[in-house]
Amino acid sequence: MVDCALAPAHLADTEEVLQGVSGYVLADRNYWKPELAQRFKGFGVYLLAPFKPAKHEKQPYLHFLTHVRYCIETVFVQLIERFHAKRVWARDLRHLTSRWMRKFLSHTVAVYLCFLGDISYLSFAKLVTA
Repeated sequence: MVDCALAPAHLADTEEVLQGVSGYVLADRNYWKPELAQRFKGFGVYLLAPFKPAKHEKQPYLHFLTHVRYCIETVFVQLIERFHAKRVWARDLRHLTSRWMRKFLSHTVAVYLCFLGDISYLSFAKLVTA
């Protein structure tokens, strides 16, 4: 099974977010801590985070993981810039959830239209010319 969750940037909530999770977890450089990775291994969670200082990388980060991270970050940038995800004002949780779901749905439809047009999945600008 594949699942995803967004976690806060600080490490304090990591255990709370990963509670009940097993398998591999993709994380960014902020989560690179050998002690943290060892502790999670005991729970069956394998933390995949690149070495903290990038220029002193001890082990090369796997190429396919770099590609996956690039795709994830591209989607985040699209949600922020094209779908104005930073400005989601809502009075209550119901409206906030509704607005986020509309943004995710419209992003998914754009990816599907790219698929139908035989365009790279995240190249939304080419949809206009296609």
